[in-house]
Amino acid sequence: QVQLVESGGGAVQAGGSLRLSCATFGDTYSANCMAWFRQAPGKEGEGVAFIYSGGGTPYYADSVKGRFTISQDNAKNTVYLQMNSLKPEDTAMYYCAFRYGGCVGRLSRNEYNYWGQGTQVTVSS
Repeated sequence: QVQLVESGGGAVQAGGSLRLSCATFGDTYSANCMAWFRQAPGKEGEGVAFIYSGGGTPYYADSVKGRFTISQDNAKNTVYLQMNSLKPEDTAMYYCAFRYGGCVGRLSRNEYNYWGQGTQVTVSS
């Protein structure tokens, strides 16, 4: 069983930055993939960043590439999403998600078994 707790959302102006955190609890010691998804009202959900516990290059959606950075601190059992150069279209509820196994080809929310409660990000123009 795995529990995820997000924090760090908020309201910023366009061009600003936020860092989201996702603390993980439980059996997270096996190989796993952590991801950040977002959901905006009236829009389809989107997986924006993925990172594998064993290392390797994280994967980013084209919409955030070059602006967002996903990272993990294994000592703190926490995954971060650093969001820079924020745009109004980044406004959404952000969720961290967890699955056992790798990230490759696992970009759909259906592939993830455990989810946090979500944290709201609002970017004003």
